[in-house]
Amino acid sequence: MEVLKYLKGLTVMHLMFAIAFFTSGVIINFFQCVLYLGLRPFSRYLYRKINYYLCYSINCQLIFLTEWWSDSEIVLYIDKEDFKKYYGKEHGYIIMNHSYEIDWLMGWLLCDRIGVLGNCKAYAKKSVQYIPPLGWAWKFAESVFLERNWDKDREIIGRQIKELINHPDPIWLLLYAEGTRFTPEKREASQRFAREKGLPVLKYHLTPRTKGFTASVPYMKGKIPAVYDVQLAFKTSDTVNPSITNLLFGKKVVGHLYFNRIPMEEIPDDETGAAEWLHKHYQQKDRMAESFFETNDFFATSGVPRVEPFKLKKRYYAAINTLGWAVIVLVPMLYYLVNLFLSGSTVYFSIGVGILVLFYLLMKKTIGMSEISNSSSYGSTETKRVKS
Repeated sequence: MEVLKYLKGLTVMHLMFAIAFFTSGVIINFFQCVLYLGLRPFSRYLYRKINYYLCYSINCQLIFLTEWWSDSEIVLYIDKEDFKKYYGKEHGYIIMNHSYEIDWLMGWLLCDRIGVLGNCKAYAKKSVQYIPPLGWAWKFAESVFLERNWDKDREIIGRQIKELINHPDPIWLLLYAEGTRFTPEKREASQRFAREKGLPVLKYHLTPRTKGFTASVPYMKGKIPAVYDVQLAFKTSDTVNPSITNLLFGKKVVGHLYFNRIPMEEIPDDETGAAEWLHKHYQQKDRMAESFFETNDFFATSGVPRVEPFKLKKRYYAAINTLGWAVIVLVPMLYYLVNLFLSGSTVYFSIGVGILVLFYLLMKKTIGMSEISNSSSYGSTETKRVKS
């Protein structure tokens, strides 16, 4: 065990994971591009069926990092009757708190176990679509990329949701209604904004931005059966910070995920009513967060009906897929690099070093994008680095 722990802490191991992930991802992106241009114009149905597996092949490498490499887990709080009847069997619109670097990744663990990981979509900044391999994969998977220009974004949301609801298999579309990840600085700005506008003042969330939600609801009515409310929390007594870096070092985290299925019929049709519903809903989410942070229990003081926790067994597909790509990519890549380093040529040696440096920088850049200190500003003209 000590040897394994030592190996997980080695930069060379992290570098090999990065080489396999980025190289396999770009290979998959290439096939996605070919299918997008060559198949999608003739059969969107078949294109989406195939693309599911291509997206899954990229996404589940991060699942491997989470549940196999670091042995991380999720504890689920879901009504078991709803779980058996609906989860993984219908389109879902996901509203999740945005409080941690890996909140989306912990949600993906459930998505993998119910068979929708390859069809996870999200609202994202337009710039994300240019970042390989995940951004490219999300572009080919028809995620909703927004430009932060409301006139354009309203049209984009309508067009994209009309496309997504025609998927042959269940999709989950994720919205971070807070707009950006929670930090103490952003909470202060959010609370000032809420007081000025007469909105509920939240303690553990940022004031939700309602436009994306209210613009989406009319297109989802009658097409997407339910909104799934998701609340993620980690115990304050946990000694490991939930971050990509700690997962890479093989450090275990345990996420507590509350899911509540809300039929779409319960969401008001009009824009004002839908916005009020979202604000009221975030007050409940805030009570749940407060209850968990004070008692390690979502239900103790929140007033939300108690749901008993349970766990799902992890599947082997992520491990098989990741190890398969490791063999396909690393064997020829390491052979090529060794030949460069042993060639005796300064030029070839420099090329080998350059390749390793490139993958290292890609890895650090990708990790840096997920860090709370590098998330976007909220209501402030001066962005400060905030430690998580």
